[in-house]
Amino acid sequence: MKKQNPQQASSDVPAWLTQMADPKYWTSLQSQFQSQFQPKSAAQAPQQAWPNFAAGAPLDGAALARQLAEHGASIEPTELMALQQDYARQFGALWQDIIAARTPAITDRRLSSPAWQENPYFAFQAGAYQLNAKFLLALADAVKGTEKVRHRVRFAVQQMIDAMSPANFLATNPVAQQKIIETRGESLTKGIAQLLADLQKGHVSQTDETAFEVGRDVGASAGAVIFENELFQLIQYQPLTKTVHAVPLLIVPPCINKFYILDLQPHNSLVRYTVEQGHTVFLVSWRNADASMEATTWDQYVDDAVVKAIHVVQEVSKQAQINALGFCVGGTILSCALALLAARGEKPVASLTLLTTFLDFVDTGAIDVYIDDMQLAMRERMIGKRGLMAGRDFSSAFSSLRPNDLLWNYVESNYLKGEPPTAFDLLYWNADSTNLPGPMFCYYLRHMYLENALKEPGRLTVAGEKIDLRRIAAPAFIYASRDDHIVPWKSAYASTALINAGKPANNRFVLGASGHIAGVINPASKNKRNYWINDKPAADADAWMAGASEHPGSWWGEWAGFLAGHAGRKVAAPKQPGSPKYRAIEPAPGRYVKVKAEQVA
Repeated sequence: MKKQNPQQASSDVPAWLTQMADPKYWTSLQSQFQSQFQPKSAAQAPQQAWPNFAAGAPLDGAALARQLAEHGASIEPTELMALQQDYARQFGALWQDIIAARTPAITDRRLSSPAWQENPYFAFQAGAYQLNAKFLLALADAVKGTEKVRHRVRFAVQQMIDAMSPANFLATNPVAQQKIIETRGESLTKGIAQLLADLQKGHVSQTDETAFEVGRDVGASAGAVIFENELFQLIQYQPLTKTVHAVPLLIVPPCINKFYILDLQPHNSLVRYTVEQGHTVFLVSWRNADASMEATTWDQYVDDAVVKAIHVVQEVSKQAQINALGFCVGGTILSCALALLAARGEKPVASLTLLTTFLDFVDTGAIDVYIDDMQLAMRERMIGKRGLMAGRDFSSAFSSLRPNDLLWNYVESNYLKGEPPTAFDLLYWNADSTNLPGPMFCYYLRHMYLENALKEPGRLTVAGEKIDLRRIAAPAFIYASRDDHIVPWKSAYASTALINAGKPANNRFVLGASGHIAGVINPASKNKRNYWINDKPAADADAWMAGASEHPGSWWGEWAGFLAGHAGRKVAAPKQPGSPKYRAIEPAPGRYVKVKAEQVA
């Protein structure tokens, strides 16, 4: 038998697509959909596919209780019965509305198009979906158990609710059906083509990935790689002013995803903005972990990468102290490095900036659903001593935290409607994932997320030294985003109690609007959103917020003033990158950032 090329369409597909392109076929199909729903009486109310208690069918309370008990949770039978009775009442009311041609109130934004209300079939689908979602969330809220268990139950329920939206299925999405008719099947043909392309890529496209190239469209600030080892490349950016501050800035980005989130395009690049302010900027570009790094540890990321980068910047700039900035996990690694150097008797920074960074993992936000002893023990068995944490797993986990925005929205637009994704630099970056060494990743989860050991003086030993964050003594600018679901802002605020011990006035906390990424990448030139400041001592995050004042625009200007105050006098801008010892290796952004996770996993 002749083998078929998996990338070549079957001989039946062209004929099928020809049928799909015939508008008469789709007009007929839509009529069939509508004819399925001609309500005449409550006795004819259709059974819903989910939940299994629709239209009065009882929920199996005993089975539910057994399932919850397996996870250390329970639900009161009387409360369950009350919820079911309320559901049955509301379902009956919905059905009566449909019979009477009264359109149910649709509040779900994905079902907001008039097409959902113009036909009773789709109106019922939307109304029943909202009712089912409301019941399931109420059921999740009624669960008794630890806060972690209840959080997980609600997370799992929300995943199901988002996945079962009628907007996700062609048979129940009137907008997608109408578009097929209007385009004579072209939207479906395009949707299928985009689905097949995404299957080849292994992920749902969120943006036009052909519109960007690292080094050309994003990550394109001029500079040179002046040092590299097996863990990172060090970039020095080309000055844009005739004079610069004598004290340079070293940026340590997160090793999850690529560094160019801080250097997207000229108008929203924090790197370029800082260079324009007259600073010499150095940046760590992490290597996308491959098989040669599968035994790399947390200690190596701290000592062989960040500590090494600090020392190189000191040598090149001929400055005993430099400024340093860490973003997200980059800030955690940077803080570990500074505590390590403090234990060795070094004080290498004139100031420290932490952007949406955990030091105290008191509340780990939405990602907490993926972290417990059982799951971590499994990871440690698989990759704790040798192996890689695949970047695609990171992408899937983070997308699941906002599934409607990062998954189902694109399933509907890309595949059901055949709309090509638009070009968006931030989403291009979001899809450009990175692998991490298993030992390093498992150490991070175990000691930081699960045990919250970093905040305890001397509990962790890194590179042979006891780590004590209280020994970090440098003016600090600590930024958090109000709506951050990755690093809750109150957890970021907790850093003010861990560094500059005994000198709280050395810490400045600023709170910005929006989330983990959009809050940070808020260019001053756009003057969007707002931020809060409060430079008076506060007992805790709530007290800080109670005394904070709100300001319009970007927080970047506040940070620029802080950084300039610790950057020293102005000197002539360097004419060449590096030094006689650290010569330019290649132009920025370098090789490491261009490596795709799929190529090396």
